[in-house]
Amino acid sequence: MVPDHVPTLESDRVRLRAWRLEDAPVVQAVADDPLVPLITSVPTSGTLDDAEAFVRRQQGRLDEGSGYAFAIALADTDEACGHIGLWTRHLDDGRATLGYWLAPAHRRRGLLTEALAALCEWALTFDEITRLDLFVEPWNEGSWRAAEACGFEREGLLRNWQRVGDEPKDMYVYARTR
Repeated sequence: MVPDHVPTLESDRVRLRAWRLEDAPVVQAVADDPLVPLITSVPTSGTLDDAEAFVRRQQGRLDEGSGYAFAIALADTDEACGHIGLWTRHLDDGRATLGYWLAPAHRRRGLLTEALAALCEWALTFDEITRLDLFVEPWNEGSWRAAEACGFEREGLLRNWQRVGDEPKDMYVYARTR
C-alpha cells in the first residue's frame, strides 16, 4: 500500500521532502526559464505570492489524489533546488509517471540523477506500482541521460504527444519496470 503522506527520502547529496513555503525562492528562480513554466504549473510572474501559490498546490497534490510532489533539496543545507513528482493517476493499471525540474544553478551536477534514482527505488517498493513512465522531449539530452542512468529504457517516440506552450511536441517515452 502506498503511503498517505509525503515521506522524506535521502541519498548522498539530495533529500526529497515535502514542499515548504520557504522553498518559494527556487520556484522564482525558474519562473523565467524558457521551458519549465510551459510544461509545469510554475508561474511565469516570478512574484513571491505566485511562487508560494505553487508551493501550496504541491502540498495539496496527495490530498487531491494526483500523487506525490517532492522538493529536491541539497542534503547538506536542505535548500530546495528543484522538484520531482510521482504521479499516480494510472495506479489502478500499475503505472505511475514521473516528472522533474531543477533550477539552472543546480543543473549538470548529477543531482537530478540522484533524486530520480531515490524516487524510483522508493516507488518500486510498492506492489501497486509495476511500471514507471517518463516523457522527455528528444532535444533534452540531460533529462533522458538521467533517465537512462536510472534504469529507464526508451520505448519509442510519441509524435505530437504533449502541447508545450502553443505547439504539440514529440516526446520520447521511457519506462522502468520491476
